[in-house]
Amino acid sequence: MNIGFKNKELREVCERQRVAERKFGPDCARRLRSRLADLEAVTCVTELVAGRPHPLHGVWAGLLALDLTGGRRIVLAPDHDPVPLSQDGSTDWAQVTRVSVVFIGDYHE
Repeated sequence: MNIGFKNKELREVCERQRVAERKFGPDCARRLRSRLADLEAVTCVTELVAGRPHPLHGVWAGLLALDLTGGRRIVLAPDHDPVPLSQDGSTDWAQVTRVSVVFIGDYHE
């Protein structure tokens, strides 16, 4: 799967282990690296198993989260134009083959 990033800061956190460790600590940085490797290994989002992938609702509707550590998550957006939709109008994650990392942290705070 192709992985993009919302901005330069997210790219640096995801691509540089030391930056991730400084920002989130060693355990979360290690889990982040693992989740990114999982994403790179699949062809579509629905093939993901680790990280309890789950679609989000409310202000985060249309996005998908993967658990990291504690309350932290990596939040992904489909990187398609147009975004593939199911019959009910929600994102059809089975057709998503490109994602963008849009947030890393605890979105409950």
